[in-house]
Parts: sequence; C-alpha cells; structure tokens
Amino acid sequence: MRLVLFQPDIPQNAGTILRLAACLAVGVDIVEPCGFVWSEPRLRRAGMDYLEFAQVARHSSWEAFQRSRRSGRLVLLSTRAAVALPDARFEISDHLVLGRESAGVPDEVHTAADLSVRVPMVAGARSLNVAVTAGIVLAEALRQTGGWPPG
Repeated sequence: MRLVLFQPDIPQNAGTILRLAACLAVGVDIVEPCGFVWSEPRLRRAGMDYLEFAQVARHSSWEAFQRSRRSGRLVLLSTRAAVALPDARFEISDHLVLGRESAGVPDEVHTAADLSVRVPMVAGARSLNVAVTAGIVLAEALRQTGGWPPG
C-alpha cells in the first residue's frame, strides 16, 4: 500500500503524512509540482526525525507517476466520492491518492481512479485536514488488509 500526495500545498501536512507513512512502513509518492520548496525546513520540522525512514518517490507530473506506478488500484480520497469509508474494501496493493489542500485533484485524476472514497462527516462540514484524512483511511485500509507493521 502507498500514499500518493497530488501536488501538496502545505509542507506541514506533507511532513505529517511522511511521518505517518514512515511509522507504518507505507511508501509515499509525491506528484509534483508541490506548492512549496521540497527542502523547506517546515517539511522537516513537521516530519521530525522520521523523514530518514520514509520511503518517498517523487514524480515530476501525474503522467510521470502513472508511467512509473506499480500494479494496484488508484483509490482517490475525495469529499465528492459516492463510497463512504465504512463501505469501502481495500487491497494491499492500493495507492491511496490525496489531493491538494487548496483544490483537490483535477478531473483526469478522478477519471483515473478505480475507487473513490469519502470519510463521512456531519452535515455542513466541508472537509477534514488532508493529513487527518490520510491517517483515518490508511488505518482502515491497513486493518482490512492485515498490513499493520508487527510490534
């Protein structure tokens, strides 16, 4: 299983997601361009000393990511998705795609997704923080697939 950050805007969120992925032994794909300089100190501060353990692959574009992607489904996490998280079924080879904090993902990414999943929220709530969403959905996906690290 992998987390895919599509053109992330906020270095603190990217750092938090990298820390999450490092702690759970999940790879991360960064689809550029990022909305910040990759080496920005805030990214390191948010990821703390876990960044050295993160398995990160950077891709210059969505097309470059698609060309290099291993097998497995694209699972888009979106507030527009019809499938609620409790009804979603995950596979160990899934790529969980998270959109930009400011704009989500373009239609071409929605179209490419094999499955789109939303985290249910109370009426009137617009969205969760992208790092919080990553943690919620990744936890459920790892639970379903037996992918939690030993320990």
